[in-house]
Amino acid sequence: MIKVENLDISFGAGSKRVHAVRGVDFAVARGESFGLVGESGSGKSTVLRAIAGLVAHWRGVIAIDGASVERKRTRGLRKRLQMVFQDPYGSLHPRHTVNDILKEPLIIHRMDNRESRVLKALDEVGLGAGYRFRYPHQLSGGQRQRIAIARALILDPEIVLLDEPTSSLDVSVQAEVLNLLARLRRERQLTYIMVSHDLAIVAHLCGRIAVMNRGVFVEEMSSEQLRAGTAEHGYTRQLLVAAKGYDRAAIDQFVEFD
Repeated sequence: MIKVENLDISFGAGSKRVHAVRGVDFAVARGESFGLVGESGSGKSTVLRAIAGLVAHWRGVIAIDGASVERKRTRGLRKRLQMVFQDPYGSLHPRHTVNDILKEPLIIHRMDNRESRVLKALDEVGLGAGYRFRYPHQLSGGQRQRIAIARALILDPEIVLLDEPTSSLDVSVQAEVLNLLARLRRERQLTYIMVSHDLAIVAHLCGRIAVMNRGVFVEEMSSEQLRAGTAEHGYTRQLLVAAKGYDRAAIDQFVEFD
């Protein structure tokens, strides 16, 4: 469903040039959930934004369902591929009601039956019609992220890109949102790419995981390998150690990987 070949992305010029992504290759099958993990600045979100069409100055090949995509996306492609952002406090318009937020993509893509689609989307994410005319400030963080998920799904996409969708939520709410995403993928047969720095969250939702460091893939592994801690690359082993919590003795032995 998604194929990326030799993806290369840089920002800036001259001495300030940052080579954010370097020669990344991967493929995601239809209905699969694929994870990208790595520390902040590793390039994982930049890969996601390039696939979404939010970063235009990339080189390489991005193909959706066998067809290469251009830097300027068509309306039809944007409808097939939607994104859920990290911060539900920043991704929803503060002066729009939930009804306005959910109707906006329907208006843009000229879809009919808008009332019923809004009500169905709210039901799917476990909120219901009672939330329809509330404003974002009247919702909790978890409820806001459910609205963001509903907004992504209301166009009936085939692919959903998830950029750390639970990182700003409480731990108990994280589990609820992850279970919601897993259920929606099963019911709708969606294809996911999920970015996160939290290895446990990625292992919960994704069958395959790629580890990124300084713009390159250093290792690809299954969720079973990740849970078992059977990493081959030293950088991945350090991530697994860091995920267990702060350990001064262990961290003092960490090394930089180019």
